[in-house]
Amino acid sequence: MSTTAQGAAVGRAPYRLLLPAVLAVSFLLVPIVALLMRVPWGDLRGRLTDPAVLDALRISLVTSGAAVVVVVLVGIPLAWLLARVEFPGRAVVRALVVVPLVLPPVVAGVALLTAFGRRGVVGGPLFDAFGFSLPYTTTAVVVAHAFVALPFFVLSVEGAIRATDPDYEVVAATLGADRWTTFRRVSLPLAGPGVLAGLVLAWARAIGEFGATITFAGNYPGTTRTMPNAIYVALQADADAAVLLSVILLVVSVGVLALLRERWFDPAVSGARR
Repeated sequence: MSTTAQGAAVGRAPYRLLLPAVLAVSFLLVPIVALLMRVPWGDLRGRLTDPAVLDALRISLVTSGAAVVVVVLVGIPLAWLLARVEFPGRAVVRALVVVPLVLPPVVAGVALLTAFGRRGVVGGPLFDAFGFSLPYTTTAVVVAHAFVALPFFVLSVEGAIRATDPDYEVVAATLGADRWTTFRRVSLPLAGPGVLAGLVLAWARAIGEFGATITFAGNYPGTTRTMPNAIYVALQADADAAVLLSVILLVVSVGVLALLRERWFDPAVSGARR
């Protein structure tokens, strides 16, 4: 039965639900509309060719992309373990995955400093042995982005794997496939839409990260100044410039979501793929 037919069968949506839903949409829409109304469009072309803006945008895209690669490489195995393998302490591991979601970004940055700084638990021995210092480098931006984005990806992929029918994996095993082959050829393809949804969510979280990045990586032009950092700096002196930079980042983020929406986020398309 189609969604329209189901809706007709149960009757009209009650106003007690419609009103809060409209308020929720308005709450999300009004700030974006207000931002677009404030944009000094005449200055947009000049900002788009400003080397400082291009540098910030480049750093944001490169570091968020690198963070997504890291998140995918470690996040898919972790999500599969949480979804399919019973082991002692699984609830604790899942709780640890969720922790970065509830940490204030600045606290996340301080935690990264205490772990990977020159006197950190991990960073101290590395610096003493090799003279390598991670904080306030472009690599530190990638680490900060990956730290805050990983939970979004893992929870999304875990949910997608749990939603797939495990009977397919059992059939693959009875046909002689080992666990790695079953994961690669059955589990992962079935969870594909959820994997890509998690990837996009992780990327969006990474490219918009500010607090952990500026605390752990700093705000150095050409090295660690991402678009959110550039917006923060511009806001101190030129509100119009901050609005323009915000719109640029908004367009980049929404553009990626729009390109993927029809293929991966339409329920009918996702259902057809399964």
